[in-house]
Amino acid sequence: MKKLISLIAAGLMAIALPSKAFSSDSSDPIVIPLHNWSSQIVMSHAVGQIFESMGNNVEYVTTDSQAVYESVRLGDVTLELEVWEGAFGASFRAALEKGGLHDAGDHDAVTREDWWYPMWTKEACPGLPSWEALNDCAHLFTTAETGDKGRYLDGPVDWLKHGTERAEALGMNFVVINAGSAAALWAEIGAAEADKKPVVVFNWTPNFAEAVWPGEFVEFPAWEDGCDTDPTKGPNKEALYDCGNPAKGYLKKAAWDGMKDKWPNAYNTLTKISFTNPQIAMMAKMVDIDEMEPEDAAAAWLDANKSVWQGWTN
Repeated sequence: MKKLISLIAAGLMAIALPSKAFSSDSSDPIVIPLHNWSSQIVMSHAVGQIFESMGNNVEYVTTDSQAVYESVRLGDVTLELEVWEGAFGASFRAALEKGGLHDAGDHDAVTREDWWYPMWTKEACPGLPSWEALNDCAHLFTTAETGDKGRYLDGPVDWLKHGTERAEALGMNFVVINAGSAAALWAEIGAAEADKKPVVVFNWTPNFAEAVWPGEFVEFPAWEDGCDTDPTKGPNKEALYDCGNPAKGYLKKAAWDGMKDKWPNAYNTLTKISFTNPQIAMMAKMVDIDEMEPEDAAAAWLDANKSVWQGWTN
């Protein structure tokens, strides 16, 4: 497989612009952060390989998905490729206010992140997708761990999805448990599939899961700007997080302010990069379903989608 990556990388170098065109970029490595979900990891490797095809050096570092914006702001890492509005909008905005990083443009993809269930759950609780109906059906989701309350499996703690605050603000009869990883969420759904056990978990789009397990997002009170900072927003005037996440959220890129001067050609490419929902879902599928290593998936995706990304480097 390493030989395959080398061959593909050589091919990418061969079809890139002449190295002279990129001579103004620094030889210092562009530092790209990696998080704990597949699409971000594959996308990061794909973009890193594009930068390498342009003659740049690239370094990958594993970082916390919330703290990364402070790292970008300080220049410790160079960019962030998946700024999800629902999950990371607050951290991104806080870093913007401090200065040192900026919005490097949106992807074409439209995002949504929230409580989600596979369609067999709706058969047991036909009032869904209403959150009130879900709460009325809480007894269907009880476990030994949660007693007489329903179990909701939220994302990993560092994703800061505020599931507990949501349940408390809306008076829901649910206990929120945090998954250790994205893989644990898929395992939860897969384990419930055999006997069609009702299950509700954190999910998001785009990712591969929507093609494997048809399902729906729970419909909470509609998002209002300030629902996470102002108790007067949303139905509970004494609590935060009593709204659902944005139903049509953005997916942005962020860059260290110094990137455009230190790596001007790579920065110009970054501003042009724009992935779609199907493209991002395919990247996740190659790892989560096809069991490819992220760097192999990135190289294969680039090889199969030259018409998509070559224009970004011009």
